[in-house]
Amino acid sequence: MLKRLFALAVLLPSIIMAQHTIKGVFSPPEDYKFVLLYKVAPEVSTYVSNAEINEKGEFEFMLDSTVTKGIYKLVYAVPQEDYNFDVIYNGKEDIELSFNSETGVTFQSSLENTLLASYTNSMSMVTNSIGKYFREGDKDTLAFKSILKTQRETQANYELGAKETIALNFIKANRPYIPNKAEDGTTYLANLKTHYFDAVDFKNEILQSSDFLTERMFNYVFGISADAKDEASGYIKNIKAFTAVISKAPVKIKKRLLTDLWQQMADLNLESVANFIAENYLMDLAVSLNDQELLHALILYQNTSIGNKAPDFSIEIKEKEVLVTKKLSELNVAKHYILVFWSSTCSHCLEEVPQLQNFVNSKEKGMLQIVAIGLEDEPYKWKDLTYRYPEFLHVYGAGKWDNEIGNAYGVTGTPTYFILNKEKEFIYKPETFDDVKDFFSDKKEKNNE
Repeated sequence: MLKRLFALAVLLPSIIMAQHTIKGVFSPPEDYKFVLLYKVAPEVSTYVSNAEINEKGEFEFMLDSTVTKGIYKLVYAVPQEDYNFDVIYNGKEDIELSFNSETGVTFQSSLENTLLASYTNSMSMVTNSIGKYFREGDKDTLAFKSILKTQRETQANYELGAKETIALNFIKANRPYIPNKAEDGTTYLANLKTHYFDAVDFKNEILQSSDFLTERMFNYVFGISADAKDEASGYIKNIKAFTAVISKAPVKIKKRLLTDLWQQMADLNLESVANFIAENYLMDLAVSLNDQELLHALILYQNTSIGNKAPDFSIEIKEKEVLVTKKLSELNVAKHYILVFWSSTCSHCLEEVPQLQNFVNSKEKGMLQIVAIGLEDEPYKWKDLTYRYPEFLHVYGAGKWDNEIGNAYGVTGTPTYFILNKEKEFIYKPETFDDVKDFFSDKKEKNNE
């Protein structure tokens, strides 16, 4: 959602008197410096204002009549898509809250937000009672029916109490599966999965403007057992079921949800699942919406996934004292190749590259070959540094962040490492130099051959 944020270049002074406020306290106060307020719509989020967080952790937004009712997002750190939470504003009341990174947000005032929080807590307690009932193998069906009665009444009472509120959209959409009679655990879980999205309207713009649909999707894909042989197969089975549910949802909402799910799988290094989402759903959606940026990201990720051939590029190498040009794919000098993208202006690189040199020199000859791609704006300093590492195969990456090789590998920072096997296939993508060393540790070395 926040990837679609845009900020106003100039904030015009308002001559409209403030009507309501959003204020609160962040703790511990020393961890926070600012908070931004955005009005969220299904396809775009609009910057509203910003406020400083003082030494006591306090902040306040003054809202005038131009700030209309709807879903708002408070952003308190970067990256913005990770550090934020939703707030309902109905245009009729002040909002007061407190936030802690460990416990989340708590609302002290605001009927809309406290009502929704109360509903969530109440239904969570009932859900915990159901879980406890099945975990303990309780056979008392009267007790189970009593829990279901409480769940049914709680849902109905909150729906009634939330009439004519924005919060009602979320309360109704969260309506759980409630059987009319006692069921065993296996049957109940199967029915819970089948009916998980029955109350969710994917065309509802209030739900589209919040994190609700994304959270609901994540809970289903990651939280519902799929009875599969392995983790990846289980996720794929759940994803197939989820995409069937959203088949009639607006195409832009489908793209947004599945992009979030693809990114989550990529972040978890579940490449087979991420590529399944891309190949079966997201690429087609990106093409239909002419989203070239997304399509490029999907193809790039797929091309650099484990097991795929590394993108080819030219390397100058000495053979019989003669300098010749070869492709990466043509090299035949080692069991494994470590590609390192570095820069002569990168302080971390200047620390790690000498360590990489020592590490490679400690290994058996022919075990490892370093291919070092220097992403540079100009070659002079880089060229001088290459003489310190004669064991490396050096490649000059002109243009730095706009370099063809770096772009083909999706490099956005230095140092970045890739480990290839003899066939130049990706076998590991270390995040740190310690990961590189660990991969070639004595314990793992046999498995990596």
